[in-house]
Amino acid sequence: MTQDKTTAAFRFGYGLPLPDQAPAEPASMLAALRGPDVMAATYPGPRLADLNDTLARADTLLQTWRRAEAAEARVARQDYRQAIAQLEGVTLLAAKTTIARALDAPDGFRERLVQFWADHFTTVARARRDSPLPATLVEEAIRPHLTDRFADMLKAVIQHPAMLRYLDQSRSIGPRSRIGKRQNKGLNENLARELLELHTVGSGYAQDDVTQMAELLTGLTVGKSGTTFDARRAEPGPETILGTTYAGDKLEPVLKALDDLAEHPATAAHLARKLAVHFVADQPNPDLVQALTDAWRSSGGDLLAVAESLLTHPAAWSRIQEKARQPFDFTVAALRALGLDGADVMRMADDVFRQLILQPMAAMGQPWQRAPGPDGWPEAAEVWITPEAMAVRITWAMEMPQQLVTPLPDPAALMTRSLGSHLGERLAWAVPRSESAREAVGLVLASPEFNRR
Repeated sequence: MTQDKTTAAFRFGYGLPLPDQAPAEPASMLAALRGPDVMAATYPGPRLADLNDTLARADTLLQTWRRAEAAEARVARQDYRQAIAQLEGVTLLAAKTTIARALDAPDGFRERLVQFWADHFTTVARARRDSPLPATLVEEAIRPHLTDRFADMLKAVIQHPAMLRYLDQSRSIGPRSRIGKRQNKGLNENLARELLELHTVGSGYAQDDVTQMAELLTGLTVGKSGTTFDARRAEPGPETILGTTYAGDKLEPVLKALDDLAEHPATAAHLARKLAVHFVADQPNPDLVQALTDAWRSSGGDLLAVAESLLTHPAAWSRIQEKARQPFDFTVAALRALGLDGADVMRMADDVFRQLILQPMAAMGQPWQRAPGPDGWPEAAEVWITPEAMAVRITWAMEMPQQLVTPLPDPAALMTRSLGSHLGERLAWAVPRSESAREAVGLVLASPEFNRR
């Protein structure tokens, strides 16, 4: 297995140059992953407990606005809009925080894993009021469980209000439950379907498994104080999912089912391939996929053991750049190449951050936390490296660097420090012959070497 700093930075991090003391070989990368989450402490993210009062206030004001007389409604509308602006401000700050962490992290692999799992468990705010919720799910249900059992992460995610609201779980009521019979309500299968199809086994289940899972989940809902299990909504009687029966109208059978799904052989195979596709190649080496599957099954879904299997497999260190950098990855790598750090991003005025970072990412096809569906962002290189998308990247590469840093860095130095051993002969020839520093820097950032990993 041939390991090198450039491959480590591109495949398991956010590019070159690596931060000081950044690990670049498997043992030290794993040691960093086992260690404290330095970036979470350096750039704290949003938590639901800090937002609950504002969320509840927004809900109350919205109801008042809709029901009150004209004068009172006008005041409620103004106050509601202020509350929404406050929540959207939290969302914008979370975007800055995410990029700052990716730029400064001494263990870039941790940040890449966070983004992988955030995409695997995609949530999208369905209303402006919910705009901070996807970021709180990442902060509370994903980051703390990167080196735990997958079951621990799965249970935290499925019970998080961001997931429950996104997949309409509060609308799912057992038809034979006390509330279901009184209100003539029925099941909503969104969460159950995505739990089986996307989050765990991926295949090998039937429609009846989806229905039975939806019945088992009916007690889960979001109340004023967060996620609760309301037995009055729960479908009575046992449910059988993938051949295993779960009985009882309480939370415990739900958690047991999630434990079983997390350790299911099909889940191991599904997520092993997904990890290999995300980090290494759109058509991954079968031996790598099998090694990840074996590590998952033998460890009971221990995510640290799976990460070790990924980092120590020879196929993971192929120097061929088979993956496209998605717009978020490209943006972070470009900022790093230009010499910006997390503090620079956090200091950006909100309108500047939107103009230079978020709006271009959206134009490249990846609006912040607005994936097109619960299956997250596509992985295939051809989705991202299209003529239209590359035109946007080239425009960004030519126009934005000079708005971000003054003066521009020396193009030759930027080229060598940001591409390392991936630097190709044609680019090395073209950059020194460019007519201006602006053009030369743009050539580097728009190059195939920079846009693949």
